[in-house]
Amino acid sequence: MAIVKSKLLKQLSRNYPNFLKKDLEKFTNIILSEIKKTLKRGERIELRGFGVFYTNIQKSRISRNPKTGEKVNTPEKKTIHFKMAKEMFKKLNNEDE
Repeated sequence: MAIVKSKLLKQLSRNYPNFLKKDLEKFTNIILSEIKKTLKRGERIELRGFGVFYTNIQKSRISRNPKTGEKVNTPEKKTIHFKMAKEMFKKLNNEDE
């Protein structure tokens, strides 16, 4: 099951009842927009204890349409990658630290 922004905000408001919901939403929007801007600039994002987000450039290439077999030119594009931190890996796999 994926987490959506509304569920994240509900969880934050339960954990931090002294903050207003609109302030938590602003805070979450600021963090997500900064992550987007940083990735768009091609910079790396490191969240200690969680992981690292970074971009790679996928070269342009000639690919094939699987339905028709026709050759299609695929332009260069950026892809986002995530590498999990060791702490997160250990927590997910119930390993003792």
